[in-house]
Formats: sequence, C-alpha cells, structure tokens
Amino acid sequence: MDTLPAPTAADVPFDFKRHRSEAIEVYHKLRPLYKRYSDIIHAILRESLKKSQIKVASIENRAKTIDSFGTKASLPASTNPNLPKYPDPINEITDLAGIRIITFFPRAIDEVGEIITSEFEILEKSDKSDILKEEERFGYQSIHYLVKLKPNRIILPEYAQYDNLVAEIQVRTILQHAWDEIEHDIRYKSVEIIPTEIHRRFMALAGLIEIADREFQAIQDADNDLTQNARESVEEGRLENIEITPDALKAYLDKKLGSDGRVSDWSYDWQAKMLRKMGFSNFSQIDDCISGLDDDHISRTVWGYRQGQIQRFDAILLAAMGENYIKLHPFAGQEWFTKGRTNRLAQLHDAGIKIRDYSPPKN
Repeated sequence: MDTLPAPTAADVPFDFKRHRSEAIEVYHKLRPLYKRYSDIIHAILRESLKKSQIKVASIENRAKTIDSFGTKASLPASTNPNLPKYPDPINEITDLAGIRIITFFPRAIDEVGEIITSEFEILEKSDKSDILKEEERFGYQSIHYLVKLKPNRIILPEYAQYDNLVAEIQVRTILQHAWDEIEHDIRYKSVEIIPTEIHRRFMALAGLIEIADREFQAIQDADNDLTQNARESVEEGRLENIEITPDALKAYLDKKLGSDGRVSDWSYDWQAKMLRKMGFSNFSQIDDCISGLDDDHISRTVWGYRQGQIQRFDAILLAAMGENYIKLHPFAGQEWFTKGRTNRLAQLHDAGIKIRDYSPPKN
C-alpha cells in the first residue's frame, strides 16, 4: 500500500495569530525607545525650522500604537497571502517612530525637505501622489522620508541609544491633511469596491484640492511681491500709491521715526486699521499729515520721556490732526478716550506746540 508523503513546511498553514502575538511581545518592550526617538526627531526639526524661519502649521510625533503595530505585523504578503508581509516586523516596519509636518503652502514642502535632508541621513524618499497616480487610486498627496540620525549625532552619548533606528517623516499641506482625515475610512479600499460614481466624485475633489493648493501658493507669492514692492517704494520715497498695510506701515515708521524691535506685529496691524478707519488711503497722505513735527519733543511733552515708535507716531498724529483725530478715531464717542486725548491736546497747547487740523482728503 502506497503511503502519503510527509507534510513539508510549505504545506503547514502560517500561524498569523502567533506571528502577531510574538511581534507585539517584542515591540511592547521597545516602544518606549521609539517614543523617545520620535521626540528627538521632533525636537531637531522644530529647532531647525525655527532657525530657518520656515513657518509650518504643526509638527506631530508618535510611536506606533501596540494595536496598530500588531495589525500591520500580521498583514499577508501581496504575492502570497499564505505568508506574512513582514517576516521580521521589528526591522521591516519602518514607521515605528513617526513624525508629521503640516505646511501652509506647497512650496514649504520643498523647504522642509531641505531641512530634513540637512539634518538626517535619508534612507528613502517617496512621493505618495506619484504612487496613487500609478495605481489609479484617489487619496492624499504626501512626501514620505525614511531617516536615521547622522553619525555626527550618534557618536554623542545622548544619541547613542538610537543608532540604526529608523523614523518616518511625512510632509504635506493643510489641504492634503484635511483630505486624509476626511476620507480616512475609505483610504485603503480598492477602486473595484467603491462605486464608480463615488470614485468619480472623489477624483474630481482631489483635482479641486490640488488647484486650491496651487492658488493659495500663488496668492502667497503675489502678497510677498506686493510687500517687497511696498518696502522698496517706502525706501525710495514713492508713497502715493502704497496701500496702508501693517508691513508697509512698519517700513514707513522705521524710516521716519527709527526702528523699534519692541513693537509687536499686532500693534502695526491695529495701527494700520486705525489709519484706514480715519480716512487715510496711502502713505503720501500720512506723510503730509505729520510732516515737520518733532516726535521726540512731542513725546517728552506728553509723557515726560521718549516713548516707543508707535506711541510717538500716535502723539504726532494727534498734534497734526487736533480735534479731527478724536472725531475720526475708531474709539470716537467713548468718554475715556475723548477725555484722555483732549487732555493731551491741552498739554501740547500749553507747551507752545501748534495744534493742526489735518483731515484726510475724501476720495
């Protein structure tokens, strides 16, 4: 009687449950190390971006959760569902330490990429949008980096424990991130499962998001150009066509009254709004209004000492406009404001400073 051949290893079903359990047992001990590693990467990026003056919406970091790791460790291979995708999960799963950087504008993605390249050893860089196009799938665009600490850091005692550890850094815009959050539940569904109509609408929306990102970038570029042109016009004395914006006001006052690093952006923003509310439409009008007034003398008359840039500007504006300043000011009608400014006008008058009555021309 013929006997059946003995079963081989290939005939024995792979024990995915055991594989998951063993992988989790190992990762559970290592997860605190990966959490510290993600904190280190986050700190390096935060300081580097700050030093380079690159503004981003947020930087987040995490160590992969135990459940998420277990799920990923037990995935079957795409070429053979009877075998695991990750035979050695700890060394093959590369996002155990993860960092996500969300930018305001598309161009910042490249700027952040330059920081990442300068600070870390790059093992791999992938553009998820290219992968999605190749697979004819909808989804979010994102640049992913696999990185390690450079040797110059690893040789330091405080970094030695992270030798050969890998981290994944994702970089994308706010709109790309919003896309990811919105379609989270269906991100990994194949095109065949999702109804054609829904797929078509998602593809159309993906195009709109890409267009919106480009338009936001174009608006930022245009705003930067206008800001630079306004600064150059102020420096050259061409004031008649410069719109009153916080940045242009700072440039004008820096030249007119001397720079003052103590003044906050909020102060310039408020002052610009106040000037527009009072009827000023360009810096030529402002310059005509305060021309010839001694800000230092007026400041010392009102307060007894030289005040900061914004306070001195406000004081000479009051001297130049007199009662018109009180009538046209956004706080006009409020007793505390009217009484306070009236008292200041009296101080200036008593000190022999001539009070003018300038009023911005009506368009």
